[in-house]
Amino acid sequence: MQTARTEAGAAIQQCRSMLMATAVFSFFVNLLQLVAPLFMLQVYDRVLQSRSKETLVALVVIAIVMLIVMGGLEAIRSRVLVRMGARMDRLMGGRLLQALLEITNRSGRGQEGQVLRDLETLRGFMTTSGIFALFDAPWVPVFIFVMFLFHPMIGAVGVIGAIILFSLALATELRTRDPLRLASMYASRANDFAETSRRNAEVVQSLGMIGGVRRKWQGMHDAALSLQSIASDRAGSITGASRAFRFGLQVAILAVGAYYVLLNQVTPGVMIAGSIIMGRALAPVEQAIGVWRQFIQSRSAYGRIKDLLAKAPPKPPAMPLPAPKGKLMVDKVVFGHPGGKPILKGVSFGLEPGESLGIIGPSAAGKSTLARILAGAWLPVAGTVRLDGVDLATWDREDAGQYVGYLPQDVELFGGTVKENIARFQEAEPEQIIEAARKADVHDMVLQLPKGYETEIGESGSSLSGGQRQRLGLARALFGNPRFLVLDEPNSNLDSDGEEALRQTLVQLKQQGVTVVVVAHRPSILSVVDKVLFLRDGLPEMFGPRADVLARLTRPVGGTATAPVSNRAAARPRIAATDQKTDAPGGDEPAQPASDSK
Repeated sequence: MQTARTEAGAAIQQCRSMLMATAVFSFFVNLLQLVAPLFMLQVYDRVLQSRSKETLVALVVIAIVMLIVMGGLEAIRSRVLVRMGARMDRLMGGRLLQALLEITNRSGRGQEGQVLRDLETLRGFMTTSGIFALFDAPWVPVFIFVMFLFHPMIGAVGVIGAIILFSLALATELRTRDPLRLASMYASRANDFAETSRRNAEVVQSLGMIGGVRRKWQGMHDAALSLQSIASDRAGSITGASRAFRFGLQVAILAVGAYYVLLNQVTPGVMIAGSIIMGRALAPVEQAIGVWRQFIQSRSAYGRIKDLLAKAPPKPPAMPLPAPKGKLMVDKVVFGHPGGKPILKGVSFGLEPGESLGIIGPSAAGKSTLARILAGAWLPVAGTVRLDGVDLATWDREDAGQYVGYLPQDVELFGGTVKENIARFQEAEPEQIIEAARKADVHDMVLQLPKGYETEIGESGSSLSGGQRQRLGLARALFGNPRFLVLDEPNSNLDSDGEEALRQTLVQLKQQGVTVVVVAHRPSILSVVDKVLFLRDGLPEMFGPRADVLARLTRPVGGTATAPVSNRAAARPRIAATDQKTDAPGGDEPAQPASDSK
């Protein structure tokens, strides 16, 4: 299996031919950089001495041709790098998105969204002039060697200048590394917070939270700007010093050259040519100082890309498994966010093919978390969820997804058409899409839209009402005739007619042998399920036939209760009628738990 390092390097390896081409073009470009100093050398030492116009014309023609060739090679080199950046993006973009989704699926939280912007940063660096410094740097010793051929002292000035400029580049790295790293972290947090605020704009506006949200974002944004300013000030000071030193070197090389001209050890042409060559020799170092901040950001981006790939290494192709019948086995499932308290603390139960289950319980009981795990959206920390004996955590999602339907509590649709959303962005026959829409009782509603199934619904389904989004989400869950269906509060946004249609759909699914799990907020939906699971504090307190569990929940305190499914529940007092209260829409956010009867 590829490691993260070799996987990240594999994309660069596939661009090796382009890198080699760039290196070859860089060879000739740098070789042609000698045209100008050699032209000056010949003009001063040959043309002015011989006063030959023919020689001057010949030299000018040769120089012009060479410079045109150099300009063409520069343009080709730039085009090759642009295409190499685009190829790397195509090679790594999809893989990074897949790894990002896998990590979110595993932990229940997505904290790596910066990585897609990191790929843009890396591509941007590779397609700008900054990377030319890496290809031109190997030529620094060659140019300095030519300076030594002119005169040892001229070469010595070049060596001293290169060492000092390289030291300034190293100082730039040491002085700006930490501020830029922290600035990137705060900027990422600010961007994530702004995106979250944008998605919840209705809440922010209606609850008067704009001022508080703005202050929170401004604080993180200002922290990033402050750190960037510190890094820029430090880099600017060093850049200013390097430029001043760079001009000082020009003065020094001309002074040294003039001194040895007076001693008749070199010609005036050597003095001018040495000055030009030194400027070309030190240009990559000076250029590296100018783009150092971009280089540091690209290096950090590459490191984060490798870290992400290390967390979600590529999986070998899995053999497709036969369609399940719908037998569900949940064994001691435990789940909690990293650094937080466990939400589920060992949930176990089972369903036969075609059985339906209603999950109820007080707020923060873990119902929505359990629904996500059953659907394969999140992975448990411990325990297993098996469908026909296959662990969902190991079942290839592309394969398993065609047999599973999932309607989350907060329905998220995607920018695209109604048809694409119902078909899960797969190639599908119109009959399959319409069948799913009819099962969800949404076909007539879709026909009323401006372009029917071809209607663009906008980002997150912004052009639709809450009830319409929920019914389209149900149609998406039913697409492809899944054998296992998980519905998290499917009637929260439905009117009485929509709820009745939902009940009829559940009855039809039962007749077709589909295993269904419903997280219930409104008790009315429980009338069509076979069994009920009552959760409290992440533990199953009751599990069994619907009539038995509901009777125990509503039985007076003095009644006799059947032993619940967990040992902890067995030691608990009987559950009073007040415990039948379930969550309001909002999932498993902490809330005041229902009290036990005394």
